[in-house]
Parts: sequence; C-alpha cells; structure tokens
Amino acid sequence: MALLPLVCCAPGAGAAVIFEKDSAYHNIQVKDEWGVRTLSFNGSYETQMSLSNPLEGHFEYIDYFHMPWVLNPGIRRVLMIGLGGGSIQRACQHYHTNAMIDTVELDPVVVEVAGKYFGVKETARHRVHVQDGRVFLVRTTNVYDAIIIDAYKTARYGSSVPSHLATDEFFKLVKTRLSTNGVLAYNVIGTVRSPGPDLVGSIYRTLKHSFPQVYMFQAGSGMNVVFVATRASAPMNYTRFQEAGTASLRSGIMRVPGFTLRLRAFQAGPPRSAATSYILTDDYAPVESLARAGLQ
Repeated sequence: MALLPLVCCAPGAGAAVIFEKDSAYHNIQVKDEWGVRTLSFNGSYETQMSLSNPLEGHFEYIDYFHMPWVLNPGIRRVLMIGLGGGSIQRACQHYHTNAMIDTVELDPVVVEVAGKYFGVKETARHRVHVQDGRVFLVRTTNVYDAIIIDAYKTARYGSSVPSHLATDEFFKLVKTRLSTNGVLAYNVIGTVRSPGPDLVGSIYRTLKHSFPQVYMFQAGSGMNVVFVATRASAPMNYTRFQEAGTASLRSGIMRVPGFTLRLRAFQAGPPRSAATSYILTDDYAPVESLARAGLQ
C-alpha cells in the first residue's frame, strides 16, 4: 500500500467510479481516471494500474519487492501476504516465470475485486487463500524462498500495519517458514529520515531481533520503506549489492524495467529512528501511534 489521499474528482474530470462496496473490513472503491485504474480502501490508495498495460502504472515501492531475487536468484516458492489489486502478483508471474506463488488475503471481497477489475487469477502457479496471514503461517507446513508482506488495515490515524503482523513473535514465525537462503520483504508506510521513535525504527529493530541481516529501500515517490531481511550470516554492503543486482540483470534473472535505478535505493544501516525505537511484541505493539509519529 502507498500512503496517498484519495481525491474525488468532479464529473467530467476524467474520473469514473466503477465499483464501490463496504466489506467486513473496508469501504472498497475502484476508479478509472486518465487511463489509470485505482483501488482504494477507506479513502487511501492501495493499487494503481495502467489500463493499457497492467504491468505499468503501479506505485514505485512495488519494484522493491523484486529485491529478494538479487539476494537469492534461486527463488522458486513465494508467499505473499496481502493482495490489494495484485500489482506484485502480476509482476512476479510475468518476470519470475519459475516461481510458484501462494497469496493470502483476509478479505474475500478484495479477492473478488482483484479478479474482476485487476485481472488477478488463480492458475497452476498462483493460489489464493482467504485467511489471516499469521494464521496461515501457523498452519502451513510449506517452506518458502521468499515471503512478501504488504498488508494494511484502517486504524485510528489512517492505514496501519496489523499489529499481529509486526511483532517479534510474528517475525520469528516467518523465519521458520523460510528456506535456508530465504528472504523476507516487508512494506511499511514511513520514512528512514524520521528522528523517531516511529514505526520504521521499531520494525527495523524488531526484524534485527530475528534476522541477522536487514536492509532498507526508501521509495523516492510516496511514503514507503521496504525492508528486506535475510538469514545470511555475511552482510551486504552497497557495492556488493549493486554488483549482485547488475549480475541478475545481465543473466536475465531480473527483467524489471528501470531496475538499475531501484538498486541505488539500497541502505544497509539502520534508520535514524532505530536508536530511540523499541522492539514490538505481541504484548506491546502500538503500531498505530508509531505510524502516526513517523508521518509528522
């Protein structure tokens, strides 16, 4: 999800609401405007897609969900928690044709909307499970090479990460479902420049409690930070990561347009707010107030 306000346009301004419904979790709206289809939950943008080319028009942060393939070119089995309009699912199916994908989405209406308006389909390579993401991880015996998490809910101060998907206990569970070279990618609304304490700093510290290596990618447009965590003992620095990314492009493993530019967003150090933020647990995870603090 990208943190952008939904601006309602007057009739005749090129915008048309083609779907709207209240589900058990969201007010869901689909709008077409100037060749772009937008999915919103409770007034916040979730997905953008070009109507002429569904692989284009998405939010920038989606591109950083391909970073696990730089760190583990052998990815074959992928779990995605959170569906929205399926931007990463479409991209993964197109650019990583050897990957088998499980998507977990809590809201069945979102699954219906993603299929009807955004072309997200179940195939032999893509299965959709209507379930809570943490419950799925507890129950599954599958082991994944990459786990990608982009799940949000409406909270007191706007959209927020579900607290039970942001704690030390949750990340330790994720780690048990990753292969030896497995990689976690996790989207957070915020910025690495906030002095903190905030959600970005707390997620970083919480991830570091379970994973030896944690990297960050700050989107240049929108307020999104994508964390990438690995089980690798040896850390990556900026130079080594650029070399690995360039090698993935040369070999054809990575075919995402403009990916060289995305590689430059790599950050190996902690965000500014990590020093004053704290580890989140199932007993204490004030993600809503932390998210708000990071946006002020």
